[in-house]
Amino acid sequence: MLGREYRNFVSNLDICLELPYIMRKNLAFRAWFYFRQGWSTYFAFIFAAINTLIVTYFLAIENYPYLKSIFPSFVNYFIVFVLIGIPLLIIIGYIHYKKSDAFKAEADISMETNPHFRRMLINTELLLSAYLQLTDVLMKLSKNEKLTDSQIEEISKLQKEFTKHIDKRIVKKE
Repeated sequence: MLGREYRNFVSNLDICLELPYIMRKNLAFRAWFYFRQGWSTYFAFIFAAINTLIVTYFLAIENYPYLKSIFPSFVNYFIVFVLIGIPLLIIIGYIHYKKSDAFKAEADISMETNPHFRRMLINTELLLSAYLQLTDVLMKLSKNEKLTDSQIEEISKLQKEFTKHIDKRIVKKE
């Protein structure tokens, strides 16, 4: 048990030692990404919502007496908009993610274009294949059976595939 805990610690330590190198290498792009996320998710969203409320009230509602009688002040308009708009937008968001094919299409495109997602898929497929081979070997060994030449060949082929896969993952430090 101590050996496994030590290996996990060393593995985590290696990852921690690599992080400053990776972060220094990509600092400008990481900052640009965080800036865009902060801007689009928070600042631009809030600013656009406030802008929409102000423009629609002062350019549309104030100029029409019928609408002005329904919303006598901006505060009334804001409260009605929040009470109706927020639940409506939550329902639309739920439909987008759970009931329509739009989110599935977005996820498919992300999987097709993002090499990290593709790598996760390849890793998962390789691991499933390895686990299946491993359970077959364990079952045979638990029954005191010998592995056949074809099974040994399959395991060798799987080892070569893993080696090739690992060689592609190695990142060269500059």
